[in-house]
Amino acid sequence: MKYKLYHIPGKKIGVTTNLKRRVEDQQGYKPSEYEVLIESDDIEFISDRELWLQTVHGYPVDETPYKNLNCNKKPMNINVTEQTTTFPIPLNKLKGRLMDNIGMVIKTSHADHKLTTELVSWIEKNAITSQFNDNRCYVYNKAMFNYCVECNMDGCCDVNIDKQLSRSNVFNKIRSWAMVRGIYDQGNTNTQYLKLMEEAGELAEALLKKDKPEVIDAIGDMVIVLTNLAKLEKLDIEDCIDNAYMTISTRTGKMINGTFVKNTL
Repeated sequence: MKYKLYHIPGKKIGVTTNLKRRVEDQQGYKPSEYEVLIESDDIEFISDRELWLQTVHGYPVDETPYKNLNCNKKPMNINVTEQTTTFPIPLNKLKGRLMDNIGMVIKTSHADHKLTTELVSWIEKNAITSQFNDNRCYVYNKAMFNYCVECNMDGCCDVNIDKQLSRSNVFNKIRSWAMVRGIYDQGNTNTQYLKLMEEAGELAEALLKKDKPEVIDAIGDMVIVLTNLAKLEKLDIEDCIDNAYMTISTRTGKMINGTFVKNTL
C-alpha cells in the first residue's frame, strides 16, 4: 500500500492512501491546490516524516501519529442486525471514520452496501445516537436501502438497481392505474374482496390443471386486487407485507403434511 504525504500550502500536511477521496472529495481541494511531498509503503517512515514536517512548517502537529490511528489498525467493527447497522463511534466523529473506510461493504438483509462518499453523507445525516451508549450510533437498514435505490447510486448496493427500481415502483404503478380508472373513488372493499375470491378460484383451477401461465396470471391479478383493497382501507400494501414479515420472521414450527404449523406455548 502506498502512503502519500501531501501538503496544502498554508493549511496543513497530512497522510493518505487515497488523495482524491481524502483531499479532493472530503476536504474540497483541487489537484492544483496541493502537492505530494513523499510516497512510501513504509507506514512508520511516512508517519514520522509527517510529524516532523508539520513541526518544520509550523502547522498544528497531530496528537496521534498516523501509524497509530484506528483506521490503520483494523477495519471499523460495525454491528448489523435485521433492522439496524450500528457504528462504534459517536456522532461527532462518524463522518471522519466512515471516510477512512470508503469502500467497506456493509452487508444487510436488503443489500450489500459499499461505502461511497454519497452514502457517507446520508449516514451522517440520518444516524441516531444509541440510547444505551453515547459512543455508538446507528441507521435503519431499510431506510439506507431505500435511499440507495431511489438515488440509483452506482456502486453502492450490490443488487440490480434497475430491477429493484422496477419492483419497488410496481405498487405505485398499480395504484396510479387504479386511480385513473376510478377504482378508489367509486369502488369499495366489498367488491374488491369478491374480485379477490374470483381470482383465487382461477388460481385453484390453474393449479389443478398445472397451467403455469395461468398460475402466473392469477397470482399477479390477486396481488393487484390486494393492492387496491389495501388502498381502499387507507393502507399501503408494502406496509402490510412488512408487518406480516416481521410477524413470521421469528416464528418457529415444523412441516406437517405439507403445511408449516407454528409452535404454540
